[in-house]
Amino acid sequence: MLDLLRATHHNLLRNKLRTFLTILAIFIGSFTIILNVAINTGVDSFITDQIESLGGEDFILIASEDTLDSLSSTLTSSSEPVPYNPDQTLSALTDDQLAELKSIDGLIADSFTVTRSLSVEYISRPDDEQKYLITAQALPAGDFHISLSAGRLPDQSTDAYEITLQSGYPEALGFTSDEAALDQTVTLAVKDPVTDQITNFKATVVGVQAPGVIAVNGAAVSPALADAIYAENTKYYPPAQADAAYLIQARFDTSRFTEAEIKQALEDHGYTGLTVSDIMGMVRSFFDVIMVVFSIFGGIALLAAAIGIVNTLYMSVEERTREIGLDKALGMSSGRVFAEFALEAVLLGFWGSVAGVLISMLIGHAANLAVHAEGGFLEVFPTFNLFEFTPAGILPIILLIMFISLIAGTAPALKAAHKDPIEALRYE
Repeated sequence: MLDLLRATHHNLLRNKLRTFLTILAIFIGSFTIILNVAINTGVDSFITDQIESLGGEDFILIASEDTLDSLSSTLTSSSEPVPYNPDQTLSALTDDQLAELKSIDGLIADSFTVTRSLSVEYISRPDDEQKYLITAQALPAGDFHISLSAGRLPDQSTDAYEITLQSGYPEALGFTSDEAALDQTVTLAVKDPVTDQITNFKATVVGVQAPGVIAVNGAAVSPALADAIYAENTKYYPPAQADAAYLIQARFDTSRFTEAEIKQALEDHGYTGLTVSDIMGMVRSFFDVIMVVFSIFGGIALLAAAIGIVNTLYMSVEERTREIGLDKALGMSSGRVFAEFALEAVLLGFWGSVAGVLISMLIGHAANLAVHAEGGFLEVFPTFNLFEFTPAGILPIILLIMFISLIAGTAPALKAAHKDPIEALRYE
């Protein structure tokens, strides 16, 4: 094999310009495809982060059908208007219904969290008169992920009042950076619905969310702070109304059930479920379509490169006809001749794809720095890498291009292997 590799490299270098141009054609195709894969990986990683910020793939909202129909237009990205139904009302879930839901196979009972609407008048710093509107929400139970630019999410088990601010709030509140806001105190003001008196809740900033395309939870607050704000919001409510559960956040066992199966199980019990896929709506589909278009352009470029390989090897076979005849007359087998030309094709694909990887990585990393620099169009999304290169994305592309090169070189290699040595020696 080592001898075969040396001979193959020697043959490729016989006509350096032609070999270079063929590798250049392969490079263009591989460069296009690898950049496309890198963009796809970066976009997919960013969308995955956004999905996790909504609760993750195993997250589901559960309510009665009437309740979820009433809320669906505000929870999903659907552009379809929801018809008005005068008989449609928000139906609170009873304790028996909650127990029934927890008994459904596939739903994780310990993850059940009642969604509470928190009304906060404004946020401010204790020593500053500047006030800003803000929405706040407690995180559901379970392993919840939100991309952060600094700090952490509120502790689910603490009695302290903690808050993870949304992007942009530290600067608005007068902090020099997201990191500077950590461990500082902010004030959440809640207005009494009857007297209009303000009740202040002081909270410690423990983190800052990274910018994203989706932010449905607002500022994340600790359960203790959420309970205190909700108690203030509902202090005039009858106990039954204050404790009413209209919307349940839960998780389901994705190892045993698909989204469709868990939704069907809920429907069988008279309830409706809304998953992250429903909430995301057309966002992922939009990016998927763009990636398909990019892949088509890369495929066309690679097809052109494959044609170049065929042309290069056919010309090489014609130029080396007498040499092939001499080799076969001296005892070289047809299999060895085929292997030499086939390996030439594979090496053309290998060097072209490697060049494509190296150049695309250099350009990709430079582009990531440029688009995140001040004034760059991704400056506001520091966690969104436009190009993301991973071994899982690069290695299959190199192997695929080498395989396509082998296929493209098969016909010229067969032609060389099947040449009659006597006829080949007569070739002028």
